[in-house]
Amino acid sequence: MTPTIGVFDSGFGGLTVLRALIQRLPQARFAFLGDTARLPYGSKSRRTIARYAVQSAQFLVREQGAEFLVIACNTASALALDAIQDAVPVPVLGVIEPGAEAARAASRTGDVLVIATDATVQSHAYAAACRAHGLRAIEKACPLLVPLVEEGWTDHPVTAEVLRIYLDELTAEAAFEGLKPDTLVLGCTHYPLLRPLLEGVIASAVPSGMTVIDSAEAVAEAAVRLFCPQQAAALSPAAQLRFFATDSVEKFERLGSRFLERPVGNVELVDLGG
Repeated sequence: MTPTIGVFDSGFGGLTVLRALIQRLPQARFAFLGDTARLPYGSKSRRTIARYAVQSAQFLVREQGAEFLVIACNTASALALDAIQDAVPVPVLGVIEPGAEAARAASRTGDVLVIATDATVQSHAYAAACRAHGLRAIEKACPLLVPLVEEGWTDHPVTAEVLRIYLDELTAEAAFEGLKPDTLVLGCTHYPLLRPLLEGVIASAVPSGMTVIDSAEAVAEAAVRLFCPQQAAALSPAAQLRFFATDSVEKFERLGSRFLERPVGNVELVDLGG
């Protein structure tokens, strides 16, 4: 049986999750929806985010036949996961819990750092998920990183300096709180594109031995375990991919290829309403 997996994000960052899923489930069918007409979700109310996310989830399930859903959006995972699960009759996986699970497996001290967007940090979803796994977490909003990634400055000296400043502030706060963090969670699906640069900055900005948790990789591993435990070893020449956006398919095609690390090809425009 070839599974059909719907992947949803408010924009482009969730394509890093899709990339990780394709690597582990190359035989699957994937339908990816970017709700680009209504981003950023982070400036919206919880009720509005839930409404948008539910509409997107229902499109993937009802119109694209998704048998499983991955919510590749930290804001929607933090603020609307329950609403999505109530609205569709298929298993739903968000990005936050897998990230916290991976942090628990990696950390020896039990102290964790999280970098994310303002909206995700303000929700304290990562802190709560980490606390449920017996971890102490300090979260840091890094609002400059998403626009730098979308500008293509993933190996630029300016981006390296911004990362260094954020990490200096975060480690100073951890020291003030008496924590000894040994794990850093990338709490935004844009951030995996910064990982090579980030690891260089970590080498000079934080204590040695810091493990980086890529939430895109963590959610892909969780998806294999939960959705398709017997499918991961199957062979197939290529995954079947369809891409949908609610606005500016040209921009999606251009930026999406950077996140997916392969051409996205044709992107179909869909209207989900207001």
